[in-house]
Amino acid sequence: MSIRRVLKARRGAAAVVTAAGLVLALAGCGGDEGKQDDQDKSSSSSKPAEKEKEGSAGSSAQPDPEQVIATVKGRDGMVLMINSVERDSGGFVTVNGQVENTGSAAYYATTEWRGTEEELRGGGQSVGGATLVDKVGKKRYYVLRDTDGRCLCTSGFTQVDAGKKLPIFMQFPAPPESTTQVDFQLPSFPNTTLEITG
Repeated sequence: MSIRRVLKARRGAAAVVTAAGLVLALAGCGGDEGKQDDQDKSSSSSKPAEKEKEGSAGSSAQPDPEQVIATVKGRDGMVLMINSVERDSGGFVTVNGQVENTGSAAYYATTEWRGTEEELRGGGQSVGGATLVDKVGKKRYYVLRDTDGRCLCTSGFTQVDAGKKLPIFMQFPAPPESTTQVDFQLPSFPNTTLEITG
């Protein structure tokens, strides 16, 4: 057998193997459409609970502005109000609240709130400088980060206008179940002790 025939046979075999691989890959990608519809029909009663869970851990969760569990006054008329501190089953603690500017001018010193860590400084304005301190366990917890180094917290603001409120959230690693109280600090505001629920 000549080398030319061997090479042609190998190329043909490689083309067949590649085509078969593509067919299998495409079949694997599109094969669950019918199953998803069946799952939606059979588990529709569990969907509200799942959406609730997603809302409590995601940035779309809005704190109830009527329920204030702690209030801390900062400088220049800034007031920090904490609405909830909830432990979830995924091992996180989510702090929801709002910052209100009770002063007569816009507040621009929001860069302090992101803290001093280099990784957070490059990510724009955020409340990533917040910390939780477990005095009993003698541990400090920092705001969680995603794989790109961005905080799991409110970000993207540049100021708080006079008379306005900015809803905020921060997600931390959860302290041990036995820890029910933590000290919370956001740079430029005094510490406050918070009760963890959930």
